[in-house]
Amino acid sequence: MKHRKLKMGMVGGGNDAFIGAIHRGAAVMDNLIELTCGCFSVDPEISRSSGQSYFLPDDRIYDTYQQMFEHEMSLPEEERMDFVTIVTPNKWHFEPAMMALERGFHVVLDKPMTFSLDEAKLLKNKIEETGLILALTHVYSGYPAVKEAKARIAKGELGKLRRVYVEYTQGWLSDRIELQGGNNAGWRTDPKRTGKAGCIGDIGTHAWHLVEYITGLRVQQVCADLHTFVDGRPVDDDGAAFLRFENNMSGVLMATQIATGEANNIRIRVYGDKGGLEWRQMEPNRLILRWGNKPSEELYMGNNEYLHPLALWNTRTPSGHPEGFIEAFANIYRNFALTITAKRKGEIPDERMLDFPAVEDGVRGMQFIETMVKAGFDNDHKWHNWLD
Repeated sequence: MKHRKLKMGMVGGGNDAFIGAIHRGAAVMDNLIELTCGCFSVDPEISRSSGQSYFLPDDRIYDTYQQMFEHEMSLPEEERMDFVTIVTPNKWHFEPAMMALERGFHVVLDKPMTFSLDEAKLLKNKIEETGLILALTHVYSGYPAVKEAKARIAKGELGKLRRVYVEYTQGWLSDRIELQGGNNAGWRTDPKRTGKAGCIGDIGTHAWHLVEYITGLRVQQVCADLHTFVDGRPVDDDGAAFLRFENNMSGVLMATQIATGEANNIRIRVYGDKGGLEWRQMEPNRLILRWGNKPSEELYMGNNEYLHPLALWNTRTPSGHPEGFIEAFANIYRNFALTITAKRKGEIPDERMLDFPAVEDGVRGMQFIETMVKAGFDNDHKWHNWLD
């Protein structure tokens, strides 16, 4: 099979959206992917104008995603899209993803993967049935410093893990701005479009995934407390939980969107019996290592020989040139593309290529949301087992 760029279609992500531009820029960063078609909005006029501004031919700009899938299937294999990126409100993740998989297209999905846990399980079954690839854009797992933290913990440098603290603080929903229009707060605070969780589904899932990715340990029980501080808002805008993991590690998770003045301040601290580490997205290229018997260390990412190969694989620049949010997205897209390309060539992808969030992460993310909502709104402050 001829080696070529992968052809990407997109559902959502028009000119009136925020995250679509991030995905498009990240996808093409490593010259492995090209945007070839899309249905960029439920409004055909916005879809059309968006596609034209992306310099797509008129016959590859679609009014509906159903129309896109059917027409793309009619094209020769070397012309049709290879995968679709779905960047819509949560309510409209499942149907286009399932439709794409049923027609043989790989899928990239924004998190949370679906609107409900049942939908997530159906997607997992379809992935297992078809052997297709699904990537989930838990972007914070794509930072080089996070890769370095994961590798050092896996090597046992911190010893037996005891405690983890993870927090994601935002302040943009401190007022009920969803009533003003002109922002994406509307669907994120509407349970008919976002699902049963607000803050916990939107950013709490990122905090949860970061913990499991870095430590390699899974949450087994939660004791949670969810709140809605802004009057009239129908979903949670703040939450916290105690966590119990495999291997007897314990943790604390906090996620809030009403921390007035905060931007996107995600932070994680992990402690073992030999040492600890800390990473903050606000300083994404710095990883702090703390030891009981020697001074603390500060590692700065870049093409440095002291970094683990996993971090180097996901690094593009010398130290001092910061890599951040879009590059982390790009790492997910690159590894996803390399995995697909290897399989197309009949090769086995190596572990570095397979290092991106996939359908199992999506199912666990929905289990996290379901468990947190059940525990957080019961007001019994008891331990709840992870929901299957």
